[in-house]
Amino acid sequence: MMSNQENETLLQFPCDFPIKIIGKMDNEFIPLVKAIIHHHCPDFEEKDRWHINLSKGIKYCSITAKIIAHNKKQLDDLYRELSQHPKVLMVL
Repeated sequence: MMSNQENETLLQFPCDFPIKIIGKMDNEFIPLVKAIIHHHCPDFEEKDRWHINLSKGIKYCSITAKIIAHNKKQLDDLYRELSQHPKVLMVL
């Protein structure tokens, strides 16, 4: 049984929330990340809220997306789906 403290968060919703997703760069990685984000955040707009960095050898890709988080469950579900995908190496 979870205590009330475990369910609490310091965030006040809705709020801007940056998420960084890192994975090996291939033709599927960026569209995959976009699809997962849009699944959990249908109001997400990429313009000015989406930044992509490629490693020096273009082997890895880092995507920072600033979403509008509406509640803790939405964030937890988004992190869980991103983290569990085999193409995603890390979610921060």
